[in-house]
Amino acid sequence: MYLRTQKYNLSTYFARIVSVQIFIRMKNYVCAIDFGATSGRMIISRINENGLLETEEVRRFPNAIQEKDHDGKFYWNMTALIGEVVAGLKDLAQRKDIKIEGIGVDTWGVDVVFIDKEGNMIEQPRAYRDPYSVTAMDEYIQKVGKEKIYKKTGIQFMNFNTLFQLYACHKENFQPFEQADKYLFIPDYVSYYLSGEAVCEYTICSTSEFLNPKTKQIDAELIEAAGAKMEKFPPVTMPGQVIGNLKKEVVDFGYDVPVIAIAGHDTGSAVAAVPAKDEKFAYLSSGTWSLMGIESKEAIINDRSYALNFTNEGGVEGTTRFLKNITGMWILEQCRKEWKAQGKDYDFVQLAKMEQEAPAFRSFINPDDACFANPASMLQAIDDYCTKTGQPKPEDDSQVARLIMESLALRYRTVFNWLKELADFPLEVLHIIGGGAKNALLAQWTSNSLGVPVLTGPTEATAIGNIMMQFKALGKVKDINEMRALIAKATPLDRYEPQDTAAWDNAYKRYVALCEK
Repeated sequence: MYLRTQKYNLSTYFARIVSVQIFIRMKNYVCAIDFGATSGRMIISRINENGLLETEEVRRFPNAIQEKDHDGKFYWNMTALIGEVVAGLKDLAQRKDIKIEGIGVDTWGVDVVFIDKEGNMIEQPRAYRDPYSVTAMDEYIQKVGKEKIYKKTGIQFMNFNTLFQLYACHKENFQPFEQADKYLFIPDYVSYYLSGEAVCEYTICSTSEFLNPKTKQIDAELIEAAGAKMEKFPPVTMPGQVIGNLKKEVVDFGYDVPVIAIAGHDTGSAVAAVPAKDEKFAYLSSGTWSLMGIESKEAIINDRSYALNFTNEGGVEGTTRFLKNITGMWILEQCRKEWKAQGKDYDFVQLAKMEQEAPAFRSFINPDDACFANPASMLQAIDDYCTKTGQPKPEDDSQVARLIMESLALRYRTVFNWLKELADFPLEVLHIIGGGAKNALLAQWTSNSLGVPVLTGPTEATAIGNIMMQFKALGKVKDINEMRALIAKATPLDRYEPQDTAAWDNAYKRYVALCEK
């Protein structure tokens, strides 16, 4: 009996040693959930023993706007997106090498989910490209007054902003809107599903055109004029706050996992990841759209910003992202589709070589001209624009590609000049973040055009900004400066200095005369 007892005790002892060793080997991570308009992904990250950022993509899934029942109404399949998130979290819960210390969610802006009194989604959320809000903006402006709206919110006017979507719901007598007990923005709904706690995160709310950036609260007058109800919005919550813990009935990790309010608007998270050394920078979040702006301590709302249709969106640590939307790679992407249909499937490496070999400064377009919004043929739209402005049409694909990239760099100069005029500090450098940071030729031409150094990276800025705000909430970093120093340490940045500035100055004069009358 003695020997048998000893054997049992030794087995228990060694089992405990193994258990302790496994626990010691576990590494602490946070999980960033990032929804885009065409795909979603889940990334885990930690700060390793050398103080460097480690990331691992653990799940990627498709997303798309869907037309329901062919009724002309367009929705997001939120049920499918939530299913992907839950499946990804269940996979993480099975891993014995990691411990998840936090979960943060970022998505596109403006869209909302309507929740009933039982806490359930009434219907899949309408998508911002649904045409129901196309006429709502003009009707609402006529009712309330355009200048009054801008002075209250400082947000650029786009028909799909949440304010006009709610007004469209009211005019349409849309039943999910009428029956709702809560209105939740997309990232706030995902956090609510995971934690059971409802918040209205500041940066995502700032895309709505009913948040006052000075008070950082929802404006009751604008909401009521839209036919909506103030009490249906949860309290505005600043990024970097813990919302609640992941519900065990959703996924059980065997320990508490905080769900954290990060910068829920994807651009807000991206700008938080700009590895700037001080405030004297502008940023360019580059992709299908280009968003160029500055980070300001206060909203910039005046006659000039109103005339130029600049927007003031929420940033981290109470800052304002003062920016302007610019048509980015959209025009080239549409041309690539047409070329592909013709049997010419150019990749970006080929296009860069073609652009360099084509003659410089032959013709220009204004990328933000309405004719390039969604034409039946982008190639034809470019030809028509050149004809209308008295310029030679491009003669081959290389000239088309160069025309687009040069024009984009020149348009960036116009917006950068406006930012210099409106900022209360000098702008000494431009940081390009997002997928467009990989385009070395455009980065060089942008530096040439603006006459300032350009730094590129990180390309995965949105996820990194999400991760950093979780680290801040968990006490792993102190503030935005420490966040950016960590990102700069972990992210190799490419630097581009201005070249051929005299030639670009002359080209800009021609561009303005032809394209920005």
